[in-house]
Amino acid sequence: MLRLPATLMRGGTSKCWVFDAEVMSAAGAAGGPGGRLDTILASAFGATDPRQIDGVGGATSTTSKAVIVRPSSEPGVDIDYLFAQVGIGTAGVEWASNCGNCATAVGLYALRAGLAKPVHPATTVEMRNENTGVRLSATVPTPGGVVPELGEATVPGSLALGVPVALGFRDPAGANTGALLPTGNGVDRLELPHRPAGIDTTLVDAGAPAVLADAAALGSDALETVGDFAALVPVLTALRRGAALRMGLAAPHDPVSHSVPKVGVVAPPGDYVTSLGEQVAAVDYDLAVRMVSMHAPHPAIGLTSAVALAAAALAPGTIPAKLAGNRPIATLLRLGTPAGVVTAEVALDDTGTVRTVTLHRAARAIATAELFVPALLQESV
Repeated sequence: MLRLPATLMRGGTSKCWVFDAEVMSAAGAAGGPGGRLDTILASAFGATDPRQIDGVGGATSTTSKAVIVRPSSEPGVDIDYLFAQVGIGTAGVEWASNCGNCATAVGLYALRAGLAKPVHPATTVEMRNENTGVRLSATVPTPGGVVPELGEATVPGSLALGVPVALGFRDPAGANTGALLPTGNGVDRLELPHRPAGIDTTLVDAGAPAVLADAAALGSDALETVGDFAALVPVLTALRRGAALRMGLAAPHDPVSHSVPKVGVVAPPGDYVTSLGEQVAAVDYDLAVRMVSMHAPHPAIGLTSAVALAAAALAPGTIPAKLAGNRPIATLLRLGTPAGVVTAEVALDDTGTVRTVTLHRAARAIATAELFVPALLQESV
């Protein structure tokens, strides 16, 4: 029986199991992604069961997540973290992306674990995502140099209170492909099965690679409930694959990734009702968006997707820029998601390049635990 100490954290609208890198190394997973590390995580989460009954996974894309944290050797960076999207109904683990909600949790975790020193009145934890190389910062209120256990902050999609965290993505453009617009175009037409004319999309790489389609081209207004939006998941899954090939993220014979690029639809704002029953008026936000997470509609929006949308909206000629053209503040993008309005703040340099995208989130430590991973599962997964 393998025993793994871990901490369960909530960050925004996700839950993540956080592991110390030394613990994973001692468990024989020093080689990083692939091999034994994948086996350990799949076993611990009960990944092969779509309900994840015999493990700590939450059986949804927003709760089947793991993060491995280590002190950073890079000057000016406090911690490095590796993000894992653990399979649901499959033993696979995907390592190609980042998760902003889990990064929010990691910032608070680093302070709780002594990986960064708290100072009065607030502490900024500098982080590097090992999956993508993206630099992030998490600013947490630490009055008197004390790390808070609880807070009063909420986020769209959850009524739960948490410690407020300002999460900043530093120089987010081009981490995976080398350019904000990997093809050099604001709009690219991608072919789809049974749609010979194809679909106009914006392919963007900021925070994470993403493919964003004009909702109207798919018969959508990006105001659907999560349940209704599920009908578009198959066509958007095909769109993701086409975008991965066009962006150079995959070759034709590579395995299909269900996490990269992020995929969704955008539309002009309209009145709608959130998943918690709250009325949202069109004047209260700038761009309607519905995104897919792995194989299902995202209940809100992943933060890396929000970064991609914010950067794309400031790039002339893109679909988000055209559809969000009437926003009152050029460097602020208010996104209408199924959970409510998520706001991204963009800081530009003198050349107009995106330097930081900041989102305001909430985090909380839920539990510390010792996970029991059966040896039989380690060998058979």
